[in-house]
Amino acid sequence: MSKRFKTDKTGVYYRISKRVGGSGDEKVYYVAFKKNGKVTEAKAGRQYADGMTPARAALYRAALIEGREQTPQEKREADKAAKQAEQDKWTIARLWKSYKENKTTYKGIVTDQNRFDLYLSEPFGKKEPADLLPLDVDRLRINMLKKKKPATVRNTLELLRRVVNYGVNKRLCEPLHFRIELPKVNNVKTEDLSPNQLTALLAAIEEDTHPQAGAMMKMALFTGMRRGELFRLKWQDINKESGFINISDPKGGIDERIPLNQTARDLLQNHPRTRSPYVFPGRGGEQRTDIIKPMRRICKAAGLPKGFRPLHGLRHVYASMLASSGQVDLYTLQRLLTHKSPVMTMRYAHLRDDALKAGADQVDVIFKKQADDRKEAANG
Repeated sequence: MSKRFKTDKTGVYYRISKRVGGSGDEKVYYVAFKKNGKVTEAKAGRQYADGMTPARAALYRAALIEGREQTPQEKREADKAAKQAEQDKWTIARLWKSYKENKTTYKGIVTDQNRFDLYLSEPFGKKEPADLLPLDVDRLRINMLKKKKPATVRNTLELLRRVVNYGVNKRLCEPLHFRIELPKVNNVKTEDLSPNQLTALLAAIEEDTHPQAGAMMKMALFTGMRRGELFRLKWQDINKESGFINISDPKGGIDERIPLNQTARDLLQNHPRTRSPYVFPGRGGEQRTDIIKPMRRICKAAGLPKGFRPLHGLRHVYASMLASSGQVDLYTLQRLLTHKSPVMTMRYAHLRDDALKAGADQVDVIFKKQADDRKEAANG
């Protein structure tokens, strides 16, 4: 290390070093001081590159002693501590990442990831839950409702609440100090088909050449199975001896089984079987992931409403037919639809009421006949 040279300022000295940005040499000033019983030395700056002088170095030394400035080493340590503290923060983005990693099964990962990327990452990603204010969430909800449907807004805010609750349950963060207000959504959509529409649909299915689409639509109509359940359905799940279809990993989470009626049995009996374990396989015999295009083509050929959802809609048709028959009570319908709670099944209650009313109307028929008989006897 080069030789130290004193200046006329207490605690200020310099060394000679090669000039930065020019030829020759220049002075590099340093300060030394004692603070909390410890001697500290720090670089003040270069003569030419920083315009440093003994007087300026002395002012810098005084600021260090009084705590108004930090030495380069202190700044480096503070920056390092700040970066570490930032890394240790359980921000919304970090909680979201951990939430995904700890989910053993996550059917809605793609949809939730899109929601997070589009609506939550920018305003909340770098914040911890404790940093969120009711106004922040209100602003997001209000702005989203200007362009998006209430259901989209509700699902997005529910995702935020779910991620925060995950962090709280894992003791990674503090809970929110306010309740997230979710917009009310009336998303109960029960689709049905008239007898003429159903006849047209079955005719369109017979005329279509797709090897899987029509059969899947019929299976939804005959059994009420969900789209994902049909995609996952394997031949081994069909027990013809017991007369039941085993449904693995349904929406409710617990494996279920539903009766195999004769109509569905006949359909499966005539359905071509490949080397794939799946009843309705996709490419290469793997599990199917989509089939919407040919199904929309069939619906269009049948003249069905544009918004009719092929598989989910036919599940509703199945439920509506059973409810309106008057032969199936709501508890049985709940079991057939594998609804986790009766709340979803209650949407078909009015159809059951119609059947009950039709039954009660038979009293009118009976007493009218008796009245007619009495009148005829009196006239006779």
